[in-house]
Amino acid sequence: MTYTRAIGIVFGKVIHWIVRGLALSRIHPNVLTFIGLLINVGAAALLATGQFRWAGAVIIGAGLFDMVDGRVARETNRVTRFGGFFDSVLDRYSDLGLLIGLLVWYGSINRFGYVVLTAISMTASVMISYTRARAENTIPQCKVGFMERPERVVLLIIGALFDRMAPVLWVIAVMGNLTVIHRMVFTWQETKRLEEAQLRPAGRTATRAE
Repeated sequence: MTYTRAIGIVFGKVIHWIVRGLALSRIHPNVLTFIGLLINVGAAALLATGQFRWAGAVIIGAGLFDMVDGRVARETNRVTRFGGFFDSVLDRYSDLGLLIGLLVWYGSINRFGYVVLTAISMTASVMISYTRARAENTIPQCKVGFMERPERVVLLIIGALFDRMAPVLWVIAVMGNLTVIHRMVFTWQETKRLEEAQLRPAGRTATRAE
């Protein structure tokens, strides 16, 4: 057994017992989701004051709630449509809150270039979610692209813990917007395919009628 495999097993068991404990406490999954948001707000405040390493540790703590709320919902048979919606909305607030914290910090130290870079990263984060939500009103699924929320959160944690936030923001800004473009192209291809599939039977029917 590899070290990675062993760590994965131990971590999985820890998460399992945390979920079981929370399920027995009867705490509502939506409350866990909200607590995760509050912790991220605390991390944003730390980022706004330049305390990056502490912020990274707090983001990890918030990520724990993000991992367990859905599992607790399944464990307690409280999976609802609203729960999924609520989780998604609060995730957006968490993402934007962290980036607002960086905006405040870079603005306070007069790093205009980093303010712009953070704003571009923020735009990419919002548009990644929006393009998927909007696309899935038209096509069954649009999960293409690399820079989804887990990847962005991990990158922010790395940037905070190792004080390498600028390179992380560049990666999010570039790869995030490429993900948006990828989803737009994918949606265009899928809608075109679906429209052609709808027209094909009609064409054959018209031929037989003649």
